[in-house]
Amino acid sequence: MLIKTYGSAVNGINATTITVEVETSQGYKFYLVGLPDNAVKESQQRIDSALRTNGFKMPGKRIVINMAPADIRKEGSAYDLTIAIGILAASDQIIADEIDKYIIMGELSLDGSLQPIKGVLPIAIQALSEGFKGFILPSQNAREAAVVENLLVYGVENIKDVIDFFNGDKKLDPVIVDTKKEFFANVNKSDVDFSEVKGQENVKRALEISAAGGHNIIMIGPPGAGKTMLAKRISTILPPLNLQEALETTKIHSVAGILESNAALLTSRPFRSPHHTISDVALVGGGTFPQPGEISLAHNGVLFLDELPEFKRTVLEVMRQPLEDRVINISRAKFTVQYPASFMLVSSMNPCPCGYYNHPEKDCVCATGIVQKYLNKISGPLLDRIDIHIEVVPVPFKELSKMQKTESSEKIRERVINARNIQIERFKDDLEIHSNAQMSSRMITEFCKITPSGQSLMKNAMERLGLSARAYDRILKVARTIADLDNSQNIETAHLAEAIQYRSLDRESWGR
Repeated sequence: MLIKTYGSAVNGINATTITVEVETSQGYKFYLVGLPDNAVKESQQRIDSALRTNGFKMPGKRIVINMAPADIRKEGSAYDLTIAIGILAASDQIIADEIDKYIIMGELSLDGSLQPIKGVLPIAIQALSEGFKGFILPSQNAREAAVVENLLVYGVENIKDVIDFFNGDKKLDPVIVDTKKEFFANVNKSDVDFSEVKGQENVKRALEISAAGGHNIIMIGPPGAGKTMLAKRISTILPPLNLQEALETTKIHSVAGILESNAALLTSRPFRSPHHTISDVALVGGGTFPQPGEISLAHNGVLFLDELPEFKRTVLEVMRQPLEDRVINISRAKFTVQYPASFMLVSSMNPCPCGYYNHPEKDCVCATGIVQKYLNKISGPLLDRIDIHIEVVPVPFKELSKMQKTESSEKIRERVINARNIQIERFKDDLEIHSNAQMSSRMITEFCKITPSGQSLMKNAMERLGLSARAYDRILKVARTIADLDNSQNIETAHLAEAIQYRSLDRESWGR
């Protein structure tokens, strides 16, 4: 007897439906074909034990299982339930009338209980697009799948629940999540706020500009000046995720398997802060079975690299292409996977190995040339891709001892959102562009026109600082954002002057 059940394989952040064909005939052998990996091949032992524990059995027949399309590699243990239900239906142990209307997935324990799986959200989206009635999966993943409307999602604890459901002996209640209500209820939650930061008004201003235009930023200052504290608060002034961004970000975290149990939808922008010992693959993604890296997990959010020169140079250099293209392509001999990587890079560094170069009170003890050598750990092309360089100086005691709170994140965010709304209107005809930092050369020419006095100022800055053509474009983008924050249609000379000030590391005197 031939029975078909349906599962799904995740490739990148998209899913492909897998048809599991189970055929039983005379004989006694178990065949599993269709390019399964070792975890899938081991399912026979898990299924056998789970069925016997729950009063069922593997049929004493020849069983052939084909997982189609056969040219797509099937990975992981999530097909256990798909295969088990197919075997039971093919051996007439359960009623198979409704089986082909559902995507069925889950990892089986030896007692028949179900373990959570990865990539549930893209699987649910694909199931809905292909017209499946519902999705049966482990209860720990049910809320995540239920984000997809118009798809019946059944979270189950044990294979016995699935068997009784198809036999009509038990009714399963679909899991329902009010996506919009849950999203808007949690969208503004945060544990930190800019009102807690004393002093550092110039750095707050730079971070506000960075958030308003989606610009990459690097903070340079001595230990204890507050670089990390400020970076952790930048997500509180970024515009809230919209529903589409939340779904896209949740898909990536679902594929990586890092969503919390019983989570539904990510409602706040990601803030990823990897340690400086991270490898190239862990940062950009990849591996034998490709997984999203930190730059993709930071999609629509912030990637914070603390003490930038301490990262391996090769790790930093692999970011150059994603910073420009906002996607990362992982190529292997037989396939290519693309992950989105539209993140805002926030980084910090000490000005020198001892940390006190240019310090107002303490002397730098680094030898001649050491400061420049330390800075050279970050390549020029990477620095060019960082729009804003800002120096962070220690806060004096007079500022630290003030009891009153400073401007809150909410007020700063209001200005950021207003600036972003201007940009949304500006780029309404291009669905791929959302902020000034993403402007192409053509758009810079169109939207970043400057006056003759501004041209003269830029000419002097280019000659004195030795700026590259890319740095020139970055200054214009930042100036455009500053003008948006001022609600100015034109880029004024003052906007350009402020933008030029945010190129500290381009100064010839720095580190010498």
